[in-house]
Amino acid sequence: MKKILSTLFVLGALTSHAMAEGLTLTSKDLKGQLSINEVFNGFGCTGKNISPELSWANAPKGTKSFALTVYDPDAPTGSGWWHWLVFNIEPNVKGFIQGVDLSKSTMVESLTDFGKTGFGGACPPKGDKAHQYIFTIHALDIEKLELKSDANPALVGYYINAHTISKASLISYYGR
Repeated sequence: MKKILSTLFVLGALTSHAMAEGLTLTSKDLKGQLSINEVFNGFGCTGKNISPELSWANAPKGTKSFALTVYDPDAPTGSGWWHWLVFNIEPNVKGFIQGVDLSKSTMVESLTDFGKTGFGGACPPKGDKAHQYIFTIHALDIEKLELKSDANPALVGYYINAHTISKASLISYYGR
């Protein structure tokens, strides 16, 4: 019995260590609920529309680039709502500062469902349940997605998913 317990303990420790080595996404800004900083300014919302600080680590072997998405599956559209799509993030990049300006970088921010590029904060309909905002970093097996900033979110999502080798997400909520 001691040998079995000892073996299970070692297997558990190895599994925990292996899981700890996977791709991770963290943020100093994101908590259980989004703050006024991450709320859209428009569509009836009066937030600051500032993208949060995000950091990622432990990219798997074979990662050639990253993509970042922010998605609300609870939007009453039948297909959710894309709030931010960034791709062609070089593999040496490990995060974004709060309010990052990517306009002078080689990274691509494509159209969101707001019809613009860049971060678009939370803005669920008034009186609706709190919506989930899923921030996801994708490790990709390709250096570059051959898409431009005017690519629609569904197309970008298709290409990101086709090349994702690992991903990590954070979920925050917001209702009004």
